[in-house]
Amino acid sequence: MKVVILAGGFGTRISEESILKPKPMVEIGGKPILWHIMKVYSWYGYHEFIICAGYKQDIIKQYFFDYYLHNSDITFDLKTNSMKVHNNYSEAWKVTVVDTGLETMTGGRIKRIKEYVDGEDFMLTYGDGVADINLNELEAFHRRKRKIVTVSSYNVGQQFGIMEVNEDGTVTGFREKQKLDGNIINIGYMVCSPEVFDYIDGDQTPFEKEPLENLARDGQLVSKTHNGFWKCMDNVRDKKQLERMWMENRAPWKVWGN
Repeated sequence: MKVVILAGGFGTRISEESILKPKPMVEIGGKPILWHIMKVYSWYGYHEFIICAGYKQDIIKQYFFDYYLHNSDITFDLKTNSMKVHNNYSEAWKVTVVDTGLETMTGGRIKRIKEYVDGEDFMLTYGDGVADINLNELEAFHRRKRKIVTVSSYNVGQQFGIMEVNEDGTVTGFREKQKLDGNIINIGYMVCSPEVFDYIDGDQTPFEKEPLENLARDGQLVSKTHNGFWKCMDNVRDKKQLERMWMENRAPWKVWGN
């Protein structure tokens, strides 16, 4: 199953970093948060990625083009204009970086990569959030429920809008928060069947609005609650928190080995 990662936005709320690079390329522990997300998926056996790029996409493409240079010792012989790579280390990844447009909304970006998923189910997430989700269990849940989209839901407080969920996990709608509400939100880490493309109109469609709302209306959206760790790198403060976790060797999303 392929993994689609939304990585094309401007990242305006972390502009101190994103003025120079796309938000998913902001580093945690010397590695882009995009790399951290991909490592989690790879740990669970998902090695084929489709990156929905846009803003400063050349930086994402260059990173993967030079990936082995970032992870190897290299001898440069300037006299002979040659290069020798030592202890070359890479990942078992196949990465497709797609230009999904500079101003395209999230739904539009998903629509633009339709040809790359080959009519199959696919994973989908955002390029700025890390979690310790068991992705194999998420895929199994999606296949068992037989809905078009499965989202991972999380309890974070009452600063976000509310996603209404039945006891069996079926999402019935979305609304603004109220004082007595719960606080379940969609954190990404989704699984989609190819019918999802029928719910997206075009470039200016935010995936989080009409597509998900209409899927909920049709009984085709289900949520799986995540009770572990999740953190979105929304601003510089979030970046510093994630950086501290990583440097202190207490990053819950680091499910892989060395």
